[in-house]
Amino acid sequence: MSTDVTDVRARPEPIKAVPVRHPGRWVSIAVLAVLIAMFVHVLLTNSAFHWRFLKESMFRPPVVDGLLRGTLLMTLCAMVVGVALGAVIAVMRLSDNPILRSVAWAYTWFFRSVPRLVLLTICGNLGILWSRVEFGVPFDTQLGKLFGISALHLRIGGFTSRDVFTGFFAGLLGLALSEAAYMAEIVRAGIQSVDPGQGEAAEALGLTRGQTLRRIILPQAMRVIVPPTGNETMAMLKDTSLLIAVPVTYELFFQLDAIGHKKFDPFPMYVAACLWYLVLSSLLLVGQYFIERHFSRGYGQQARARMRLRGLAAEQGGGGEGIAT
Repeated sequence: MSTDVTDVRARPEPIKAVPVRHPGRWVSIAVLAVLIAMFVHVLLTNSAFHWRFLKESMFRPPVVDGLLRGTLLMTLCAMVVGVALGAVIAVMRLSDNPILRSVAWAYTWFFRSVPRLVLLTICGNLGILWSRVEFGVPFDTQLGKLFGISALHLRIGGFTSRDVFTGFFAGLLGLALSEAAYMAEIVRAGIQSVDPGQGEAAEALGLTRGQTLRRIILPQAMRVIVPPTGNETMAMLKDTSLLIAVPVTYELFFQLDAIGHKKFDPFPMYVAACLWYLVLSSLLLVGQYFIERHFSRGYGQQARARMRLRGLAAEQGGGGEGIAT
């Protein structure tokens, strides 16, 4: 007796998909649209902005000179000194010597705790502490009396502190010392992000500690160091406006503020300062993007793609040696 067995599969019912409702999004969009419309309306209708006066004043020669000689030059110099000094302090923090570690920790603790406005004010008044700074053997007069020499002079030169610790140099000193403390922590974090095995392998190959740091550790740490350094550069650009406390007269915000008070109309000049800083920060953002992309090569999607190519080559017996790295 034969039995015919027929497998009959029931056809699944069509899925009744119900789109998810997001009423909160539309409410948020409506609120933002109203706020943006109100902001644009204020910009176009409020006479306090004085757009014509703003346009005529923000490109005056003193303003442009303050932009170039004060804001941009100070940002460049402060970041160069801050990055160099911060790298040294970071290496000291990672040293096996407890004295170096303690000094580096005390430096970062102090300069990260003191506000930059206060620090700039102090640097602008350092001339109160010393009327003149000289180089040579300290306490030479007391040393001469100890040996019976009445006129012992072991100084080779010096300068009047009130002529040096003012203006541009005082502002550079305050900003650079403060920035070095933050850069030290950024560089230290970047160095610690590198696998310790990289340093051990370099030492096994006979590289010195300095060569290992310069050729192996720092190039890999740049991927971590660059993004926060870009943020610090933009912060430094904006913090140059604090130089008004020193004061540094040839600086962007100082010049705009002076024009506003001279014309008894400071508010348009504050808006002009915002526009200048927006433009400069945007340019820095573009540069930061390309620098980050350069130092991020070998990580992320590109690195995973190369690993897949090496795996396919190995499966085919090629060992992956023909894949460019």
